[in-house]
Amino acid sequence: MIALGADHGGYELKEEIKKYLMQKGYEVKDFGTFSEEPVDYPDMAEKVGEAIISGQCDRGILCCGTGIGISIAANKIHGIRAANCSDSYSARMAKEHNNANVLCLGGRVVGKGLAIMIVEEWLNARFQGERHQRRIDKIAQLEKKY
Repeated sequence: MIALGADHGGYELKEEIKKYLMQKGYEVKDFGTFSEEPVDYPDMAEKVGEAIISGQCDRGILCCGTGIGISIAANKIHGIRAANCSDSYSARMAKEHNNANVLCLGGRVVGKGLAIMIVEEWLNARFQGERHQRRIDKIAQLEKKY
């Protein structure tokens, strides 16, 4: 199951992504926001992050105005590897090399068509393991240390 979340700046894009995912047969859980009324992106990042860490969802997609704030907030959650991507190549590498479990997008940066291509690339990519796992393990050590 894919967790979705957005603040008001990413609401419209989240809705487009949700529609796309449902048409493709993905199971989604939408944690909000459900309008363009202002909300704080850390709250949305926390909801999606908790859903992933608890095992309720396998991965997540978060949207805010730029994707920056919501990715910073999501990355504060132990075990979340959120990648803010605005191109397909970065999205693929985020999964293949970093095993990113959250994709972040900027609703005021990325158009709907490009966003769907980015989401598709990230969903279809597979973590390559091996030398990349060693690096993921080092990231986890940093989480424990600080």
